[in-house]
Amino acid sequence: MKLQASEGYAMCFGCGQDNPAGLHLRFHQEGKVAAAEFLPDGRHQGWEGIMHGGLVSGLLDEAIGYAAYYQGILEVTARMEVRFRHPIPIGQRLVVRGEIVRTRRKLADARATVSLADGSVGAEATALLYVATEGRVPDPVPSH
Repeated sequence: MKLQASEGYAMCFGCGQDNPAGLHLRFHQEGKVAAAEFLPDGRHQGWEGIMHGGLVSGLLDEAIGYAAYYQGILEVTARMEVRFRHPIPIGQRLVVRGEIVRTRRKLADARATVSLADGSVGAEATALLYVATEGRVPDPVPSH
């Protein structure tokens, strides 16, 4: 697979640092795992004091995307199943992790977790990714 790096994530909802409505995630690589921290606030709320489930799903999907990026895989999510284990409280620092479990010619399997401050898993996802054979993988937003 031929991948080319380019810019293009500035307005990404998950990691774009220029998107005023975005999550501003900053991933780093831990071996084959993509990891980031996130502190949800009132803008990320569903029920009072609880993070909106769609945004939790977005965290998981972004972690999977970065895990693929770190392995040089250009992909799109074909299917993702999310399991919510605990309500995710607003105002508590979260750790988001994603990894690629298996790759095949045109598909990859991935998983991700959102962990609470006490280390317990608040939500987890498994995903099937469609692997593209051509295209560009934009450079990720630089970490600080």
